[in-house]
Amino acid sequence: MSEPSTTSARAAVASAHRVVVKVGSSSLTDEAGNLSPDRLAALVDVLARRRLVGSEIVLVSSGAIAAGIKPLALSRRPRDLATQQAAASVGQGALLAAYTGAFGRHGLTVGQVLLTADDVTRRTHYTNARRTLERLLALGVVPVVNENDTVATHEIRFGDNDRLAALVAHLVDADALVLLSDVDALYDGPPSRAGSARIAEVASVEEIAHVDIAGTGSGVGTGGMQTKVEAATIATAAGVPTVLTATPLVQAALDGDDVGTVFHPTHGRGRARRLWLAYATTPQGRLVLDDGAVAAVTQRGKSLLPAGIVGINGRFSEGDPVDLVDTRDQVVARGLVNYDAKELPDLLGRSTRDLARELGPEYEREVVHRDDLVVMHGHRR
Repeated sequence: MSEPSTTSARAAVASAHRVVVKVGSSSLTDEAGNLSPDRLAALVDVLARRRLVGSEIVLVSSGAIAAGIKPLALSRRPRDLATQQAAASVGQGALLAAYTGAFGRHGLTVGQVLLTADDVTRRTHYTNARRTLERLLALGVVPVVNENDTVATHEIRFGDNDRLAALVAHLVDADALVLLSDVDALYDGPPSRAGSARIAEVASVEEIAHVDIAGTGSGVGTGGMQTKVEAATIATAAGVPTVLTATPLVQAALDGDDVGTVFHPTHGRGRARRLWLAYATTPQGRLVLDDGAVAAVTQRGKSLLPAGIVGINGRFSEGDPVDLVDTRDQVVARGLVNYDAKELPDLLGRSTRDLARELGPEYEREVVHRDDLVVMHGHRR
């Protein structure tokens, strides 16, 4: 099967009914790092026009911490987590008020959705977040999504809203993702260096393996080009075409014009659940599998049973994500575990039938069910 052309990928963005748009802090702030009402309004004008002709828009917006800098009389974006959370607490209200006013001038209503990593990894949270977003869209609301910086910790946070936007695109089954920043495209070298050329399209991430995308963004944001490419990789793996460009070019990007960098879908739709497990979760422990269990999980699509586990590492609770590793400590899969870490040692190497007979029927369950398990790259069937 041949790769789609850049024209078809951009056309898909132009015709997309449900679009997730992510905007970074640097695009919403002035030179001093404070929230800029003019910049925010200019973005909203474009998104509102798209919404009013029939598309559904989900806006993933950074800027809460930046919006809290001035009210707290801070000289710059705070570096320690507690002050970041305080700034987010103050700034989130200011940011939402700005969006409420800007969209309100177009007769549109916004709804705030704050997410943490738990909201996209634990099944009940995942289902609830999806249901909420779907209902907001059905009611004609523009959801404004952000990471819940006020309560997120270093261990559970997404780390940047680029990845959050890609995961939200999975969550709502979006038709397109647009990543906006202060850089107009991906380049084959530093954009400031003479001779660097814009990369107009990316059919697969392997094509840009030689490109140096390390580095950070502006002083008010957390993401750089690397996080945007990672986000595009996540989204396109679930069949969502993605455009990366500068915020002033958002209208052209939504129109399907030749701006920024377009990333082609690399897989079909409908793989979201397992991609969430692969990309959104932070493992809380490790289960060491014997060779037979590795083969059953990675090659035959089986659930993980106690009989195939030979070791346990970490402190985790029922429902937590854990990595499944072979006896050489190589990660072969990730899944949501059905037992607490303290329960498992007495179950290892035993069949579920024997466990149910001795301990009760509730022990006749998988350690990791195949529906809650994703085989990692290099081990997929």
